[in-house]
Amino acid sequence: MAEEKENLNARFAPSLNDGLPPDILSELESMLRLHSISPKELFFKWESYCLKMGSEETKLNLETVRMFKKDVQDAVERESRGKHNIRGSDRRAPINATPRNASNGDFHGMLDDLIPNTPMSRIRNPVASSMKRKAGFDTPMTTKLGKTELNGAPANLKTPIKSDGARSQLQAAPFSERQNAGQIIETLNDHLPTFEAPIVPFAESRVKVAANTDIKKFSYKPMSMRQTESSEVLDERIDDFMSMIQKAHGLEDSAFGNPTAQSTSEIIAVGRIACDTPDSKLSTASVVLETSRRMGAGVRVPLKIDSLSSYQFFPGKIIAVKGSNASGEYFTVSEILDTRLLPSTVSSPAAFESIKSRVSGSDGSSSSLPLNFMFSSGSYTADDNLDFEPLKEICQKAEESGADALILSGPFLDLEHPLLASGDFDLPESKSIDPDAANMATLFRLWIGASLQRLASAVPSITIILIPSIRDAVNRHVSWPQDMLQSRTELGLPKQARLVTNPITLSLNETVIGISTQDILYELRQEELSSANSADLLTRLPKHLIEQRHFFPLFPPTNRERLPKAGGDRPATGACLDLGYLKLGEWPNVRPDVLIMPSVLPPFVKVVESVLVINPGTLSKRKGAGTYAQLAIQPRTLTDEEMTQSSVPHKVFERARVDIVRI
Repeated sequence: MAEEKENLNARFAPSLNDGLPPDILSELESMLRLHSISPKELFFKWESYCLKMGSEETKLNLETVRMFKKDVQDAVERESRGKHNIRGSDRRAPINATPRNASNGDFHGMLDDLIPNTPMSRIRNPVASSMKRKAGFDTPMTTKLGKTELNGAPANLKTPIKSDGARSQLQAAPFSERQNAGQIIETLNDHLPTFEAPIVPFAESRVKVAANTDIKKFSYKPMSMRQTESSEVLDERIDDFMSMIQKAHGLEDSAFGNPTAQSTSEIIAVGRIACDTPDSKLSTASVVLETSRRMGAGVRVPLKIDSLSSYQFFPGKIIAVKGSNASGEYFTVSEILDTRLLPSTVSSPAAFESIKSRVSGSDGSSSSLPLNFMFSSGSYTADDNLDFEPLKEICQKAEESGADALILSGPFLDLEHPLLASGDFDLPESKSIDPDAANMATLFRLWIGASLQRLASAVPSITIILIPSIRDAVNRHVSWPQDMLQSRTELGLPKQARLVTNPITLSLNETVIGISTQDILYELRQEELSSANSADLLTRLPKHLIEQRHFFPLFPPTNRERLPKAGGDRPATGACLDLGYLKLGEWPNVRPDVLIMPSVLPPFVKVVESVLVINPGTLSKRKGAGTYAQLAIQPRTLTDEEMTQSSVPHKVFERARVDIVRI
């Protein structure tokens, strides 16, 4: 009992010296007994509940714990009813039954009063009902985009979201009635001034954009991955890290060895962390080291890490360990060698002066105004509508503040949106739309392109950057690393819009920004194995990326079944990695100044190893409004000593104010 309380306090209140209040602790203990689960499993259920309800609004108190308890009980009852219904339907199903009205599962029109798409006239006139079903395969005359455009099925045969809930479960509070709009929930460097809208709009853009990524390499053919190429890429990554470790620590070739070979000699082994059981959570008993073909013929060896005081592992992490394999059965680790980080960004004093003149303008009137960047991530509309009100609102905010850059990361037309996935929605009323020829580019042009066109007309100096997501229905490139969206003209975007790849490393003036729309932070949270004395979670997760020099160092990615469910309780899209081109996710030769990593984890801003890490959150949650990030960067002021140096560090984390704001 005491151990159970200790585990609950360690997981639910690690920062409280006195632990959880007695009333909350008793409720949690009651749940453990009622459902026969461990404190760890209960904590995972609590995290899922927080993600569903909105993490920043869900505080651990007696009221929320009781609501959480009811939610878990309801889920158990729903699962029990579902199993009972399946068993009952199996017993009653006739062997030679002829299905009738397969589009909605109705027999002889008995559900006409219950299903809106089944009119009462079918009962009175069976012939007319048959004719209507037959006519459903003709070209639709209305402005509804049916399944024909989405996946080739007949347009009038709709796939119901759920038989028991339909859209009633998706209803949310209207966006116009959202609470705490504009509230700042987290700030970094609050001593710095925030952005100020210019009195007169800038005549030209104050931002010069340059891609530090070879964008042409992303136009590869997806879904043509070869196993030999994938294994070579994974193997080469281990060898590259070994060369880096050898150079950083000044080691001889003889210092490295094969960890799978039995020997009492202490060696250094470099390899990839893996789990000995597929689709299982990494644990101290299941962690193994996968060697390269050159050093260990690709063989895996179990790691014994009992003597380590601190460690952080995840599948796919490349590490260098010192130890020995005296028994021939496992490699005993005595030390984990540090990974040397990439250097910080630097620029010459002349480059800073050139940027200063561009930001100040020809008359120097805007020299005191910081650069104003806004970051947001999709989805851009709630699950119960396709009005894209959050997108329109952030465009309005960018217009009011005179933003220098608006960086939008996908998904834009989300494959996991219930209405888009089912095809059960109406096209916007527009004379320019031909319902029979409408496609996803048409929808993008009407719902997203139009808002960005209005913003560009109001703020001609703005720079708009769009990064795709593997959940984007409008993008033909379906794997990560991912090519950019289609042409700017086809999507109806203004000339100020820049289409880039996923991931991407950009330079906005001197500031180097790395962005990936893949939710690596959540997947690392699911797969990570760390010691009790490790750093806090939101510092630890971005540090993995910085140390591994990669936007997605996890391999294999998290199973889709363990990711947050898509709308309508469908499985999540998942990572969709193309291993043959995984090298495109590696960082260039420097650490970025700013790292944008959108995630379903609570939005945050941290400085990790001199990198400004920002999770802006999603602009729209499934049932409500979300958050975005506002970045105000002050100009770099050089000292007399720095003016004489050949290169000067950027230090953006010291001169940038970041606000996480509710839309």
